[in-house]
Amino acid sequence: MDETRRDRDTEGRAHNARPRDGLGRPLPYGSPGVERQPEGVVRSPQETVREAQRLLDAGMPFHAHEVFEDAWKWGPVAERELWRGLAQLAVGLTHAARGNVTGGARLLRRGAAALTEFLDGLDGVEFVESVDSAAGGAPAHGIDVGALTGWARELAGRVEGPGAEPVDAAAEAPRLRGGGR
Repeated sequence: MDETRRDRDTEGRAHNARPRDGLGRPLPYGSPGVERQPEGVVRSPQETVREAQRLLDAGMPFHAHEVFEDAWKWGPVAERELWRGLAQLAVGLTHAARGNVTGGARLLRRGAAALTEFLDGLDGVEFVESVDSAAGGAPAHGIDVGALTGWARELAGRVEGPGAEPVDAAAEAPRLRGGGR
C-alpha cells in the first residue's frame, strides 16, 4: 500500500483500509487485525441488538457502535435517536477502555441522555418483546433503557474517578436486554 495515497473503496470513496484492533484503533498496514463490521447492513431491530450484544460481550464496543450506526442511518426516523444513543454508549465504552476518561464519560452521559426519551417506549412502534424496565418504562425492542442509562451514568462516574484506569470492555459490557451489566 502506498501510504501517501488515500485508501478508497470499490466506488472510489475514501475508506481507511488499515487493520484495526478490538477497540477500533488503527494498526500499521500489514498487521493482523480484527475483522471490521461491514457498513450499510440493514438488520431488523432484533438482529441489531443480538449482533451488538455479541460484539459487546466479546470486548468489541467500537464494532458494536458500527452495528448501531447502521440501524441509526437506515432505520425508521422515530427510532434514530434510540440507535444513536446506543451507538454513543458503545463509543463511550470504547473510549473508557482506551483510557480516554474525559471522552468516555462524556459519550456515556450523552448516550444516556439520548435514551431517556425512550424510557416509556417508542410511540407508534410495535414492541416485539416486552421486558420490564428498571425505571418502569416499556423498553424499545426489548432494550432495557432504564438499566442502560443507569449503567452508563455509573460507569461515567467511575472512569472519571481519581486514579481511574482503562476499563476492561468485555467485563464492563452492558446487557442490552435487562440486567444492566
